[in-house]
Amino acid sequence: MQPMVDKLKFLYKPYVLAVLTIGYIAGELGHYLIGVTSRATAIELDYGDHACQQNHTEVERHTLPQQCADIIVEHECHQQHLNGTVYCEWNHNGLGLEYQLLAGPSFIAVFTVMGVVLGFAADRFNRVRMLWICTLVFAIAIFLQGSVNAYWQLILLRMVMAAGEAGCNPLATGIMSDIFPESKRALVMAIFNWGIYGGYGIAFPVGRYITKLDLWGLGWRVCYYGTGVLAIIMAFLTGTTLKEPERQSIGEEDAGKQKVSLVKVLLQPRVVLLMIAASIRHCGGMTFAYNADLYYNIYFPDVDLGWWLFAVTIGIGSIGVVVGGVVSDRFVAKLGVRSRVACLAISQLLATPFAVGSVYFEPLWAMITLGISYFFAEMWFGIVFAVLVEIVPVHMRSTVIGVFLFVMNNIGGNLPILVDPLAKAIGYRGSVMFFYAGFYGISTVLFFITMFFMEGPKPEPVAVEDRRNPQVEMGHENSTFQADDFINGVGGPKAHHNGHNIVTVRPTESSRL
Repeated sequence: MQPMVDKLKFLYKPYVLAVLTIGYIAGELGHYLIGVTSRATAIELDYGDHACQQNHTEVERHTLPQQCADIIVEHECHQQHLNGTVYCEWNHNGLGLEYQLLAGPSFIAVFTVMGVVLGFAADRFNRVRMLWICTLVFAIAIFLQGSVNAYWQLILLRMVMAAGEAGCNPLATGIMSDIFPESKRALVMAIFNWGIYGGYGIAFPVGRYITKLDLWGLGWRVCYYGTGVLAIIMAFLTGTTLKEPERQSIGEEDAGKQKVSLVKVLLQPRVVLLMIAASIRHCGGMTFAYNADLYYNIYFPDVDLGWWLFAVTIGIGSIGVVVGGVVSDRFVAKLGVRSRVACLAISQLLATPFAVGSVYFEPLWAMITLGISYFFAEMWFGIVFAVLVEIVPVHMRSTVIGVFLFVMNNIGGNLPILVDPLAKAIGYRGSVMFFYAGFYGISTVLFFITMFFMEGPKPEPVAVEDRRNPQVEMGHENSTFQADDFINGVGGPKAHHNGHNIVTVRPTESSRL
């Protein structure tokens, strides 16, 4: 039996990645379902704006004497008819300030604070056990959202869900960075963080079509019950089948047991710039995530784009995630961590004009340009965190990720609330385009500036053999973080020169990725 277990050990790493990713997908599906079920939820729970809407999908827009979305007076809405059939209705449209608060700030407020708290805890306690508890918390919260009878209950449960889901990224990122080598880090981080887009993409068919099926007369509630059950299963697998990995040092920042303050790490110009650029990019993505289904339903009510949005997000978005990770991992070995940030800048630059098209064009070309935009845009998330874990010390890696997510989600997750007031001034389409495609473009500039604050390529290590002392090996630095007094070997491991190269003495039990 034991030999068979040994033969299957190679499956453990991909299994860990699969469990963590599927759990994350379930959490993000629960997070983004509100954007797709909002109209049905608003009608039943009575919140948000009322508006004139087309109520017959079989009626084509170009045959109508007047578009429902252009009517702002209720009694005029009821008077619109085609061949005797009234095709407009005045009802909740799922939008409004209450929706924006429900989708964004209520979730983000708790998510970001708990992310920092759990990030600190992850550097000190068992991460697998903590992740199991976090997954169970958000799983139960998602399940209970299907049973709410009032708006305030939905708000409260989304806050509880956020508290649990806040631990997913810092805890899972720390676990994976200790399991997978540097050569696969960006790809692994990209696959895991694709869980955000996986959950978001699956939310379109689940939220649209499961709600329409009205199974057991529960409508939109079945979506939350099913998602909650899936998340509970993943919580069970996390707690019973994963084990806490030994904490590995990515670079040499702990070689001399020197501790650098958290404030000093966070105030590095490259960390600050990366944080601001990521926050702006996140705002663009969250704007589209919270408004895509509502936007296309309002402007193209006669075209069912649910499966299109699913295919673009899951299919093309997935390819972009993998390509971004592979390209980043291939270049970083030769060009240094700066190459990862270059990938970020270039990918977002290419995505921006197509993001404009996805809002500007009619359905067919909107989906085509959205697909192209997704291919380039979705490269970003995994690469950002691959960069982050390479430029901070191992002893505060999860803490920094927690703080990073706190800032990124507070800016990126809360700014979309301004879509509603701006829409009332310039129109819903213009508002979505500004916060979505416009912020893609701004992040491109910021990533480009950040690139110049990162280290470039490092000299190739030269193999050195010392038969007298097997504990002597060639110094190899794959972390770009170093304290000021660590330069030139001060405060670091003992070193001596061997020709033109530096030979670093390390204990054999030292573990590096």
